[in-house]
Amino acid sequence: MKFTVDRSTFIEGVQKTLGIVERRTTLPILNNILIETHDDFIRIAATDREIGMIADYNATVETPGSITVPAKKLHEMIREIDGEQVSFSLRDNNRIDITCEQVAFRIPGINADEFPALEASLPQDYSDVSTFLFRDMVGKTYFAISQDEMRPTLSGVCFTLRDGEMEMVSTDGHRLALSRKKGDNFSQCHDVPGVIIPRKGVLEIRKLLETSDDVVRIAVDEKTFFLKTNRTLLRINLIDGVYPDYEKVLPTDDGVVLKVEKSQLLHALRRMSVMSSDRFSGVKIRLENNKMFLDSTNPDVGEAHDEITIDYTGDIFEVGYNVRYLIDAIDVISDDEIIFEVRKDRGPGVIRPAGSDGYMCVVMPVKIRKD
Repeated sequence: MKFTVDRSTFIEGVQKTLGIVERRTTLPILNNILIETHDDFIRIAATDREIGMIADYNATVETPGSITVPAKKLHEMIREIDGEQVSFSLRDNNRIDITCEQVAFRIPGINADEFPALEASLPQDYSDVSTFLFRDMVGKTYFAISQDEMRPTLSGVCFTLRDGEMEMVSTDGHRLALSRKKGDNFSQCHDVPGVIIPRKGVLEIRKLLETSDDVVRIAVDEKTFFLKTNRTLLRINLIDGVYPDYEKVLPTDDGVVLKVEKSQLLHALRRMSVMSSDRFSGVKIRLENNKMFLDSTNPDVGEAHDEITIDYTGDIFEVGYNVRYLIDAIDVISDDEIIFEVRKDRGPGVIRPAGSDGYMCVVMPVKIRKD
């Protein structure tokens, strides 16, 4: 096995696998990536048995073959090499020579036969979806995924595609992020019931979509989610379970609707977050005479106060929220203005764009300190 590849191409391919390869495992092969040669390209694959990635890269192949290589060490080597072309050669006893100009490394590999099969049972039918829309929906739901391992069905994004509408939703029990998109292109897609894509898988989707073409291809079977770009295939084992009925969480009553400039409120909340810590992360919001007053008090850090002008002439109104949750919900909105809907009696708050793009985030209030 011998090939030559552009250093920038090689490091890009290896770097994409680093979030997938298993660092803490009793199976050394899962620390490795699989490298295979084909006629005029190399194929790089990685898996932790829950997530798998296969990607093709142009290369000059002299001798065919395959081998698995420690991903982290290979990345470190290529990163520190100076030069444009990297030569990769497989020697006897699974020893690998990696050279670039005057630099030479020799490392041990593991036989490719021990690497888990990733290309078995691939779907035949895929649906084309807009990369921009898919990336936008992932970005608007990823932040609210639960990190509580005791609630596995919440530790991912619920994905649905039905009747020309694509939907993603996530919740950690304290907030819920929902993104819905309709489009003529979705009407040609295969229906997908509510499946749960795990957090780590969603993270890999986010990274892959950053450099994808205008259209990506998706498919789902009973246990696996597949995402294809022009040269990469990502397969993710779905979480087994039924997602909670989140429609019950969406408020149906009318709250106090505030139209606020996004950047003004976001900067004010970030100033309040300076006072935050693991123990104290609340912000008190008071509405009074066309003003929104924001206060954050942390006995361990100090106090912060700010105010912004809004259109509000009702009764004095006070409510408290986790400041980080509000920042996360607002930060993903691209509109210049947002709608912030608040409720009395510990009712949920709702944040959405002033323009309708199908996104909303429901945030539960927190108890506020009385002065």
